[in-house]
Amino acid sequence: MALNGRKAQAARNDEIIVAAAREVFIADPSAPIAAVADHAGVGISALYRRYPSKDDLLRKLCFDGLMTHIETLEAALADDGDAWTVFETFMRRVVEKDTHSITIALAGKFTPSEELYDAAARAGRLGTELMDRTRKAGAIRADFSDADLGAVFEQLAAIHIGDEERTSALRQRYLTLVLDGLRTATTPLPGTPPTLEERAQRWAVP
Repeated sequence: MALNGRKAQAARNDEIIVAAAREVFIADPSAPIAAVADHAGVGISALYRRYPSKDDLLRKLCFDGLMTHIETLEAALADDGDAWTVFETFMRRVVEKDTHSITIALAGKFTPSEELYDAAARAGRLGTELMDRTRKAGAIRADFSDADLGAVFEQLAAIHIGDEERTSALRQRYLTLVLDGLRTATTPLPGTPPTLEERAQRWAVP
């Protein structure tokens, strides 16, 4: 069903605001919400009508990122092809979509909502299911935990060199190194994977 003119314009404005907010806050999480309005080319009143506070906008960014990650996980779990190919495709799609840059920039910068916690829990369950299936097929080293996965994605998202195209190319380059290490285990991993509590600590607002 097509939206009427006013609703369609509001939806377009929302997309513009969210895209601008992602760019602004990944570059500078401390930036004021007015910087988003400037970057989006909309009036500050239009932004505040949709997002009454900066925290509301940050929660929207993180929720959208989580939903994108969940959709990628669901697509992988729906694919009954070769276990390693499915897992590699999943990894490359996650890196391409770059949702973990949001985590790096915004963890601990606002108070998450119950909706965010629920989405994170769902993503965690799906991630565990995918890792269990991949390990069961013998397609991945046994000492790599699903708790390690998020840390690897964040390490790759931390790569920023020059323009977007160059950054994307380098992330895929280093992802290939990671994938080779996950498929062929020659040296046991030292220590233990991060716990859920350790991973969640970053989201606590000081």
